[in-house]
Amino acid sequence: MSTFNAIGVAGTGVTVYRKWLDAVSDNIANIDNVSRTSENAFQARYVVAREAYDGNGAEVGGIAYGSAAGRLSYEPDNPMADNEGYVRRPDIDLSDQMSQMIMAQRAYQANLAVVDRARDSYSAAINLGR
Repeated sequence: MSTFNAIGVAGTGVTVYRKWLDAVSDNIANIDNVSRTSENAFQARYVVAREAYDGNGAEVGGIAYGSAAGRLSYEPDNPMADNEGYVRRPDIDLSDQMSQMIMAQRAYQANLAVVDRARDSYSAAINLGR
């Protein structure tokens, strides 16, 4: 694998993990959204990664969505509650989202480290010719 190829492959990883971090942060930001029982709950977003078409790296293959049904929560004092006192909340587990955030951050950092090392290697090779 050439130095340029390493930078390109790691760059695709950076892009995928940035999208994953965006999705996790969106899920966490909307974890307390409330909807009427007649409406859909906020749907969690999950990044689907796949191998790049050219075989060099990864890319976002799409976004998968969580359940629109969410979970019912008994909150009779909530202004959006139905006649029985229920509202719909997203079915998002904060601890799961935090775990995903840590994994995505570490992978993002690892891919950036590869880019840095490849860049340093390339610079060293150029300086050998001087």
